[in-house]
Amino acid sequence: MSSAPFIISRTVNAPRALVWKTYTEAAHLQRWFGPKGFPMTQCKMDLRVGGIFHYCLRSPDGSEMWGKWTFREIAAPEKLVVVTSFSDPQGGVTRHPFAPDWPLETLGETSFEERDGKTVITVHWTALNATPAERAMFDASHDGMNQGWSGTMEQLEEYLASLK
Repeated sequence: MSSAPFIISRTVNAPRALVWKTYTEAAHLQRWFGPKGFPMTQCKMDLRVGGIFHYCLRSPDGSEMWGKWTFREIAAPEKLVVVTSFSDPQGGVTRHPFAPDWPLETLGETSFEERDGKTVITVHWTALNATPAERAMFDASHDGMNQGWSGTMEQLEEYLASLK
């Protein structure tokens, strides 16, 4: 049994080539990626199949939350497929710091479609190798994921506007 996919789409006022760069270069990701109020304080990027993007977000109370993407597919500039997990500072996979039933790994596919000089970004996210409890947690979290991703996309739009 699989969990219900989480899907969110946003059209941003920037060409696809630029949006791709902001998603695949650490210096850009560090400026916009993550929930609002959680700045990225550290990151490193190895953009290749099997490589990782490892990063640290600081919460408003000052605590650190580490995460990583392991790249599964890179089809520049159309699609990026990553296995996402929470991690420790060394890059080991860890449990979600606030939700012990969150899946250890999720699979995210982000597509980038150019339309009239703008880019439609679609994120398709599913639980990966999850237990029934983890799938249930993932499915029950869609509202919160929508809120988090909406804020992240707003930050991306603001960042893209600052590059013009």
